[in-house]
Amino acid sequence: MLSPLHPLLVVWMYLLVSNRAFPVYNNGFFYHDVMDGDGNGEIYIKRVRLHVESPQPSVSAARGSNITLPCHYRYEPEINGPRRTRVKWSWLPANGAGKTAHETDVMVAMGNRHRSYGSFQGRVRLHRAAPGDMSLVINELHQNDTGRYRCEIIDGLEDESVTVELELRGVVFPYHSKMGRYHFNFLGAQRACEEQDSTLATFEQLFAAWDEGLDWCNAGWLADGTAQYPITTPREACGGVDLASGLRSYGQRHRHFHRFDAFCFSAAPKGQWTVYFLKGPRKLNFTEAVAACTTDGGLIAKVGQLYAAWRFMGLDRCDAGWLADGSIRYPIAKARPNCGPSEPGVRNLGFPPLHQKYSVYCNR
Repeated sequence: MLSPLHPLLVVWMYLLVSNRAFPVYNNGFFYHDVMDGDGNGEIYIKRVRLHVESPQPSVSAARGSNITLPCHYRYEPEINGPRRTRVKWSWLPANGAGKTAHETDVMVAMGNRHRSYGSFQGRVRLHRAAPGDMSLVINELHQNDTGRYRCEIIDGLEDESVTVELELRGVVFPYHSKMGRYHFNFLGAQRACEEQDSTLATFEQLFAAWDEGLDWCNAGWLADGTAQYPITTPREACGGVDLASGLRSYGQRHRHFHRFDAFCFSAAPKGQWTVYFLKGPRKLNFTEAVAACTTDGGLIAKVGQLYAAWRFMGLDRCDAGWLADGSIRYPIAKARPNCGPSEPGVRNLGFPPLHQKYSVYCNR
């Protein structure tokens, strides 16, 4: 004899038969009305899948230029008609690596409505060159715009994303305090690089510089809070001869208490300014050098600007001159006798007393 049906089961069967089923929730797929079976009682519902892609996982550009970070979305199979698709671009700064790093909003858009945030306000827009094109256009790139950008496409509960790395072409250079070696804590190193029109270098930037031949036997802060230094020629005083060439690392250091030098990164300029050697009838002390650049319509050049001009504009001058930090340097693109070492580079004569007489490098 059959047992009586449970009352809740009776209610459920009544709703099912009367076509008054429970509310339907979107799980992120867009279902079609057509259903296929496999002959064994299994039924599959055809569905549309959202795909988000970028043809370029990384993009490189010059400071001050305009750049497009590619991002495209599509449905598989294709669908007809518009959908209320929303795009969100966010950013993880290259100099924000570490446990406390987090993404910040750059731009959100739906249809013709959009909003940008922070330092990106007024500098970003969507490319929209074709259906599904949600590429991000950034105008007037800043030196600290580098990092990982995430393009997130949202359609209902469906959410897919892709990341694009933005790198600036630039040059890494070691920098130390006028008080001597190993005087910067982390914040001091950050500030010192910024004062020289640069930023603390990332690990990737220092690694690329080492790969291009940078050899320096003094540890410096990097943007991730580690202290490292690049060695191309192993030697006893720089980690020992038994270690292979590469980056020597002290690992994470205490950002307030530990002291090192800094590795700074100066981005390649777009060409809007020029660093030049100011010719004059006489040598100048530091105060006179600052005034001479101003009189000539410019400013006394910063260390990062001199390195960028040497690396990307071929600045070559065998004359020592004042820079804005009170140091004396000169750029050599083609090594030759009586102009320092046998390799190209920016020669550093240190921080002499400010009353001494030298020439000057200006920026205009």
